[in-house]
Amino acid sequence: MTSATELHARARQLPLVAILRGLVPETAQAIGAALYAAGFRTLEVPLNRPGALACIDILVRTLPDDTLVGGGTMLSVRDVDAVRDAGGRLMVAPHCDPLVIAHAADAGMVCAPGVVTPTEAFAALAAGAHALKLFPAEMVGYGGLKALRSVLPANTDFWPVGGITPENIAPWRAAGATGFGIGGQLYTPGKSAADVSAQAQRFVAAWAAATAGGVTPG
Repeated sequence: MTSATELHARARQLPLVAILRGLVPETAQAIGAALYAAGFRTLEVPLNRPGALACIDILVRTLPDDTLVGGGTMLSVRDVDAVRDAGGRLMVAPHCDPLVIAHAADAGMVCAPGVVTPTEAFAALAAGAHALKLFPAEMVGYGGLKALRSVLPANTDFWPVGGITPENIAPWRAAGATGFGIGGQLYTPGKSAADVSAQAQRFVAAWAAATAGGVTPG
């Protein structure tokens, strides 16, 4: 079985997480295939909508093995176990709960809990987080991320979530972002696979432009 460290390393190659809130089993395979073809390799299905676990199972079974699939809005150890049983290897949460993070890390999952403050960030890392979901990013802003980066370990992955567009990837990257979680700007229920693919390509192109030259953020 591929370790969480190896999965995290793969995710870092294109650290754009597709947040598929409201995805339904009937369209999961088509949406997943469209995202994969556009370059996305990390997909998150939030658990606070019906059918999420079934969608995770479908994505895991139908997408190539280099895809990291998991759940979002994972609030408890029960959520971790349910996503892991569905084949998911990614744990994303809107908050920092060290018990849930540690449980997911012990289960071999890549952990990206939500943080806003230095206290939450350090607690998440101590519990085993691989990346920190900066949420809500709009509230923290570029200056807030820069301040967090100044006190956190230099190799900490920060993935802003909330209000991310192709146009603001570059300034977020300059502020210290090392990846992004992208929700409604990429996928909303009912959106066609073709439309999702086209928007996904815009995000991939924006990431490539923002990271050209290998400049270190911060």
